Amino acid sequence: MAKQAIAKKTTRTKAAQDSKSAKAPKGEAKPAKPVGKGKAPTPKKLSALDGAAQVLTASREAMTAPELIAAMAEQRMWTSPKGKTPANTLYAAILREINTKGGEARFRKTERGKFAAVQ
Repeated sequence: MAKQAIAKKTTRTKAAQDSKSAKAPKGEAKPAKPVGKGKAPTPKKLSALDGAAQVLTASREAMTAPELIAAMAEQRMWTSPKGKTPANTLYAAILREINTKGGEARFRKTERGKFAAVQ
């Protein structure tokens, strides 16, 4: 009986080894996962930077980062996910976009601490 148990064990491991070798080799794309029936794709969550661009475009006036955060919260566009200083983070992100994109940025600095949308 012990030989039969060992024989079964070895055949299982060989079968497992065969199934491992059947996987796609590295570098090849895996097949796409099918989308579940009846499930609508969830919309992508709006970032603070995108929300600020929308608020500034709609308001057509310069605003500070805390004013932008308050306006986005009021319109339920974006809320801080437990962040302590969302206005500082938004301020830094707007400045980074202005510096990296230059003329293609969505924002322009009008005066100290205030930003407007590029029209």
